Amino acid sequence: QVHFVESGGGLVQPGGSLRLSCVASGFSFASRYMSWVRQAPGKEPEWIAAINTGGFEKTYADSVRGRFTISRDNTKNTLYLHMHDLRPEDTALYYCARNVWPMLDRPREHDYRGQGTQVTVSS
Repeated sequence: QVHFVESGGGLVQPGGSLRLSCVASGFSFASRYMSWVRQAPGKEPEWIAAINTGGFEKTYADSVRGRFTISRDNTKNTLYLHMHDLRPEDTALYYCARNVWPMLDRPREHDYRGQGTQVTVSS
């Protein structure tokens, strides 16, 4: 069955960096568009980044554009999120999700997601 395992979260000071990883299994990872989504306490989930199958086309939410980079390694069935210049408002549970549609202008619909990894930005 479809399964994701995220890792790399933790406590970081404002201005710091983290790299999140998501290892996928149970489906043909290289053939699916993928996303990162986050959910802060008491808030709705927020889609933040998506990537096409080959990894050369990407799209971002305004809240993270220029600070976060999504990437993938299809040989390792792994999705990444490189986060820089982290801010307290980036504190959330981050999880990877499989996109329903193979197009970057519809990145917010997902059919499977992982359990997530917690990122806390605080001094």
